[in-house]
Amino acid sequence: MVNFNGSLVAKDSNYLNHENRGLRYGDSLFESIRVVNDHIYFLEEHYLRLMASMRILRMEIPMNFTMEFLEAEILKTIAANPSVAAQRIRVTVFRKEGGLYLPDNNEISYCIETKELQDVFFTITDKTYEVELFKDFFINKDMLSNLKTNNKVLHVVGSVFAKENGYDNCLLLNNQKQVVEALNGNLFLVSGTKIKTPPLNDGCLNGVLRKKLIAILSKLDAFQIVEESISPFELQKADELFITNSIMGIVPIKKYRKKLYSTKTSLELLGKLNAAVRLQV
Repeated sequence: MVNFNGSLVAKDSNYLNHENRGLRYGDSLFESIRVVNDHIYFLEEHYLRLMASMRILRMEIPMNFTMEFLEAEILKTIAANPSVAAQRIRVTVFRKEGGLYLPDNNEISYCIETKELQDVFFTITDKTYEVELFKDFFINKDMLSNLKTNNKVLHVVGSVFAKENGYDNCLLLNNQKQVVEALNGNLFLVSGTKIKTPPLNDGCLNGVLRKKLIAILSKLDAFQIVEESISPFELQKADELFITNSIMGIVPIKKYRKKLYSTKTSLELLGKLNAAVRLQV
């Protein structure tokens, strides 16, 4: 079952039509949220990011669209689907139908979907995870690139490129040839005790896990976390590279070209991330 504007409908029903502005213009935002045993991970962070993004896109936020309302709608959707321990929730918000580039109004609709996840905790596998730079297209250095919109054609084409060439992921560049992020998450680079992640003004996604991990690292004396641009030349000099997102947690990069990376820091931070989740319960 899918939750469409508060009504539960079958997944194969025609609850969207050809005039949907998300389909026509990418006039849409989404949040991917991890839920385990009805506990919504980082709900406040996801909600605040969604509200801020809606304001930037000049969408009209309904008075009843509170964090408590969103939580209740997510749990209602989960209850209407087969019971599983861990789930991936996608909350999509789009402007209502009408208009061309200029919408008829700024009112919104939403839908909430669920998908089963295999792991209850954030985990790291032993799989060799190899990446390459994707250089066909570039991310713009602007605020729109920070938003989790449905305008992801660059990431789609990059994913096809990765599959065609046997890579697990690709790293994306902005139009000044700085490394910005991975296809599906934020990038962190470890060099000794210094950990770097690209700043938002380089064009990376304003990731919920990125923000959470920066907060965790800022409290650790063993590491220095900085938001600085990363050049492609730094990648092979790094001790570690890892990707973060709200569903997978931390994904260590094992190989980039001829360089093989350690996962020591990733494993240490994974434990602290799982601890942070348990403290929310």
